[in-house]
Amino acid sequence: MGKTAVLVVDMMRDFTDLELGKTANPNSAALVPVVKDFVDRAREKQTIIIWVMESHRAGKPDWELLHVRDHCTAGTIGADLDPLLQPQEEDYIVFKRRYSAFVGTDLDLLLRDNHVETICIVGTKTNVCVRATAQDGFMRNYQVIVPRDCVATDRQHLHEANLEDIDRYLGQVVTAEEALELLS
Repeated sequence: MGKTAVLVVDMMRDFTDLELGKTANPNSAALVPVVKDFVDRAREKQTIIIWVMESHRAGKPDWELLHVRDHCTAGTIGADLDPLLQPQEEDYIVFKRRYSAFVGTDLDLLLRDNHVETICIVGTKTNVCVRATAQDGFMRNYQVIVPRDCVATDRQHLHEANLEDIDRYLGQVVTAEEALELLS
């Protein structure tokens, strides 16, 4: 299957912190310890970890923010990773301003520099940023893995429908345990 990287998508406080987050929901909040455990176990296998962090510029034009509520403004607590999640020195951080982690970032170059062939996507929201990143990864010829128990959104029917589409058209939807077995 080739070398794998774990992309941790948008585990920002605006999405995960039920007290402080602008768009937080219980499903994303409950996902935090699950993602932490998955990342810790992936690290043990020396898998590349890439933290994909949404960050919008305050007071500047931003196409995405014309279509959704304000969130993840750079320099605010909402744009910080959830405190339970801590990048390590060997990890990468990619900042994005669009749903897909590939749009307007150097993610593709970073993956190619590391000879990555497979991306394992965890995080929030299944029907928006996870789906967009999976689709763009597929379009760039990456094998895509999404552990169903390591992604979440605020509406269960959208979560399930998008996982079904990802599994049918873009990659594999598996359990976290199955995904960990596929990491290399």
